[in-house]
Amino acid sequence: MSLLFEPLAPVLAATSTGDEFPVRRVICVGRNYEAHAREMGRDPDREPPFFFTAWAETVVPAGTIAYPTETANFHYEAELVVAIGKCGRDIAVDDALDHVWGYATGLDMTRRDLQLDARAQGRPWDTGKNVEQSSPLGVILKAGEGDFDPSKGAIKLTVNGETKQDADLADLIWPVADIIAFASKLWKLEAGDLIYTGTPAGVGAVVEGDDVEVTIAGLSPLNVRIGPKAA
Repeated sequence: MSLLFEPLAPVLAATSTGDEFPVRRVICVGRNYEAHAREMGRDPDREPPFFFTAWAETVVPAGTIAYPTETANFHYEAELVVAIGKCGRDIAVDDALDHVWGYATGLDMTRRDLQLDARAQGRPWDTGKNVEQSSPLGVILKAGEGDFDPSKGAIKLTVNGETKQDADLADLIWPVADIIAFASKLWKLEAGDLIYTGTPAGVGAVVEGDDVEVTIAGLSPLNVRIGPKAA
């Protein structure tokens, strides 16, 4: 039996070992820093972690990304990204980090106007969040390499050299191990899954020509330029 068309090749992310990490799914945590939760009009003390998803095809390396269509309010969100290397369901918090292959800097680029409109109407966030080239990803550092610590360390974002987000991984409402444990109750996590762990306060809009840099202590920086509007 012949195929009607050739399926898309898997998205392959760069790693510190020189191997390529095949991306399976993108799972994102919403409002996981207290200041950002309040910035978005929510009370973090009353909310357990919640998740939304994106296509693997949204993951792109550093470089130029297109300004997306149907928005006039395209926002940056700096995030720590966790790359899952071992499958599991109902993972205990104490065992969660054993399922991590590595860590990377990331961006969750958002059509904020569409997201807020969907939220106001009680609709899914897909049009605001699941957007082509919206999940830029830095080089994945293999767990145990270097001096990276997922429980603490500066996370910063600059636009054209000006600091916009400046926080610490210690400020995460739900740390990495808890996120993995929570997510594994909802889905069987698989090798190749990426978990975007949430963004600090200070989100804002970018325009064509802006240069965005994300740095997390112990990880490779991620540099993205906002290109012309998508065709």
